[in-house]
Amino acid sequence: MSKTLRVVVPPHPLIGHWLTLLRDRETPQALFNTAMAELGRWLTYEAMRDWIPYQRVQVQTPLASTEGTVVDGSVPMLAVPMLRGGLTLWEGARPVVPSAAVAHVGVSYGDGSAPAALWCNTLPEAIPARAGVLVFAPQVARGDSVLRVLEQLEQRGVGGQRLRVITALAASPGLKQLGERYEDLTIYTACIDAELDGEGRILPGIGDAEQRLYGLGQTNFVG
Repeated sequence: MSKTLRVVVPPHPLIGHWLTLLRDRETPQALFNTAMAELGRWLTYEAMRDWIPYQRVQVQTPLASTEGTVVDGSVPMLAVPMLRGGLTLWEGARPVVPSAAVAHVGVSYGDGSAPAALWCNTLPEAIPARAGVLVFAPQVARGDSVLRVLEQLEQRGVGGQRLRVITALAASPGLKQLGERYEDLTIYTACIDAELDGEGRILPGIGDAEQRLYGLGQTNFVG
């Protein structure tokens, strides 16, 4: 069976609701942060639905014995939020995978002429063979920055079914680039937009996620 990039857009009304708030240019900074965190939570919940390790156990209720399901804590998880926009996605996702270890990666965004470059990398040199890995990227536009993170993980033996990318929004050109390099990758996103503008921004998109998350695009941000 041939491998192919798997992109999942969960058809949940709450995911659509929070994405719409991200898109709206009138959404204030605090609510934009909430919307990004909520997407991190819901998308991670969906990503873990058929992936989270679990085991069946016997429990005793006040009245009788029955079988239940518990998460298998012996399987390690690693969360990789991309700085800085991926931090808010991860903060929303944290309650879904509260025991995950966390490694931060910072990547400068390429502009079409200069490639994306790492400026921070706290990935451990050795990642357990059984570990599941979640990469949190605010957006996938050209795909260059996510590609750099995946390359770092590939060097550590991480790929295939134990790796998933969580992103608020993805563009077709970026997905194409990722799929050409990593055919067995799975991505969870709120929506796929078709185009990029001349500056590599997603259309219609959500604008500059980092500026909107941290308020630095506001002319009066220092009061």
